Amino acid sequence: MNKILVVGLGSIGLRHVRNISRYFPEDEIIIFSKRKNIPKEIKNNKNIIISNSINKCLENNPNIGFITNESAFHVPTSTKLARKGMDLFVEKPISNSTKGIEILQKYIKKNKLITQMGCNFRFFPPIKKIKQLVDSNAIGRIISVQVENNSYLPDYHPLEDYRKGYAAREDLGGGAVLTQIHEIDYLYWLFGDVKKVSSFTGKFSDLDVTADDMSTSLLEFKNGIIGQVHISYFQRPYFRSCKIKGTKGIIEWESIENNVNIFNMRTKKWKKVIINNNYKLVTGGITTGITDERLNQMYVEEIKHFMNCVKKRKKTINDLTQGEKTLRIALAMKESSKKGKIIIIK
Repeated sequence: MNKILVVGLGSIGLRHVRNISRYFPEDEIIIFSKRKNIPKEIKNNKNIIISNSINKCLENNPNIGFITNESAFHVPTSTKLARKGMDLFVEKPISNSTKGIEILQKYIKKNKLITQMGCNFRFFPPIKKIKQLVDSNAIGRIISVQVENNSYLPDYHPLEDYRKGYAAREDLGGGAVLTQIHEIDYLYWLFGDVKKVSSFTGKFSDLDVTADDMSTSLLEFKNGIIGQVHISYFQRPYFRSCKIKGTKGIIEWESIENNVNIFNMRTKKWKKVIINNNYKLVTGGITTGITDERLNQMYVEEIKHFMNCVKKRKKTINDLTQGEKTLRIALAMKESSKKGKIIIIK
């Protein structure tokens, strides 16, 4: 039996607690949260301990930590738990700066910890299928990729004041680039390290936020692929897309139809790719419970993957070293815009 400490009980923390409780009912859950309006099904669950003191939580000797508090606190919280020898599941992004990550990594290495970033898009069926197509050389040598992610921040949690949430606040590690780092993460997963970044990133809309709400960036990957990434916080309707161009064709996905299509340069025809167990993304607000079983599945799959790796003591699909690399790409976007020049990532 595992003892799982969940630090932070916002929307994603609630989702993880509900999923752990449902799919790993034998495990004990310990929650550190100062939140007052804790849902009854969590508060009345006999297998869940809740405390507003992290030190009291640690007295229960948890062996696994889920870090789901504000991004700015991920590294110090993770370090505290890593020192105790706890395996770590850290929600994206790993942080809003690289400060403290080197020390955290030392404890991870010293204690031989299993770690995973909470980047659920690696478990989303269309993105998984695109990964398979790229790895199988389905469209030949990749030349370029264009990805887009547009959403409307007030829709994320309609019952809350978006201005007070971490996603709107620079000081808590919010902003479109870091909050929606999914696109950067799956591009890194598909194509590897980025060499150069040029970007326009900042606050452009009328939203009442202190963090960036849009980013348009060019990435040059070390393998020569050129990427275009557009992320924004102020668009309705919700829309995501990915188009990959190669020497033999095109791979394309967008969130409305939610199909992966492939164009063959030789036959000059499009073909729909079969995706098993596919489902559409949320088009309005972001759910916090298990109200959409199929949508929730990618969150379940990432936890199952992590718990299996913990059990077998093997490396996860997306450890904190990869989380640091994607963070450095995101920070390079912000730095490029601020300095008005191309940033080389070392």
